[in-house]
Amino acid sequence: MNIVGIAACTAGIAHTYIAKEKLVKAAEKAGHNIHVETQGTIGLQDEIPAELIKKADVVIIAADVKVSGRERFAGKKVIEVPTDLVIKSPNKFIEKVETLVSQASK
Repeated sequence: MNIVGIAACTAGIAHTYIAKEKLVKAAEKAGHNIHVETQGTIGLQDEIPAELIKKADVVIIAADVKVSGRERFAGKKVIEVPTDLVIKSPNKFIEKVETLVSQASK
């Protein structure tokens, strides 16, 4: 599965980067391709290339604040969750994403 996403927290520092790290590790462990950009106090980092968005099976927005650039994901399955959820249970979250995406493709 191809996953793209955004991580952003209220302060734009710790939880943003922890959420990104946990998402990437859990997705890669499950055998998926993933690219996560961060939006925080130091701006946007690791912006998702348009070609990856085009190939994406799902978009994950792990955020506690409003994120910019949502229009890029028009027509894509978008799953929005708070950063705490992916920080506390990243592997279970990825399992749920797999289930949601497989159900949507049936």
